[in-house]
Amino acid sequence: MEEKMSQSRARRSVYILPNLFTMASLFTGFLGALWAIEGQFDMTAMAILVSCLFDGLDGKVARLTGTSSDFGVQFDSLADLVAFGVSPAIMVYQWQLSRFGRLGILAAFMLIACGALRLARFNVMSGKSVSSKKFFVGLPIPAAGCMIALFFMFEPYLPDELAAVVIPKACLILVYILSFLMVSRVRYASFKEFGLVKAHPFSAMVTAMLLFVVVASEPWLIGFLLFSAYLVSGPIYTFFVLPRRTAKLREPLQELS
Repeated sequence: MEEKMSQSRARRSVYILPNLFTMASLFTGFLGALWAIEGQFDMTAMAILVSCLFDGLDGKVARLTGTSSDFGVQFDSLADLVAFGVSPAIMVYQWQLSRFGRLGILAAFMLIACGALRLARFNVMSGKSVSSKKFFVGLPIPAAGCMIALFFMFEPYLPDELAAVVIPKACLILVYILSFLMVSRVRYASFKEFGLVKAHPFSAMVTAMLLFVVVASEPWLIGFLLFSAYLVSGPIYTFFVLPRRTAKLREPLQELS
């Protein structure tokens, strides 16, 4: 009897673990929103990136421990909306969009609204077995939030004269692009299946070490470039690579018919 009770307690503790990471992501996102209101944008950017780390850990822990649940999915989405929707929207409005008046308000709201729609669609599709785990449909909201944070971190790399002219307009355009991509049908790699890593573990380890060294040398610049590449990879794959693959698959069927 005591063994069963101890096993039950162990299962409950394991079940709570991924939700603790989600709670940490939610709390960090809340802190980021407070810092954005106070004008501490560097702290807000760091909070968004730390929230992304916690968001990745809660999913990994849930899959490794086999404690995924519908409650966890919904809780994770609510935390993501705060950490990668509300917090970046307040930050980007206070930082640059406020000078555009109503257009800036609409852009900041679009970031939150499209993020909420993206999360709602993801929750509906995740319950269907037909949904592929290799790709996300639409830009994930954590990537959109991190793109805003890294765009702020990237600003010091530009000359002051150029930044004063380019950054405000680029920021407005970027927010609208991120909002559109989140609710689009563009496919983005999910990196949830690591078949290549399992097939070539040593090469994958060396590549990971080299990537870590490169990122550590200039974290904000390299991080911004990596997320920019990920942002562009979706449209390239959806509109150029995928149609060619579909055409190649149809050719043998046409020959057989």
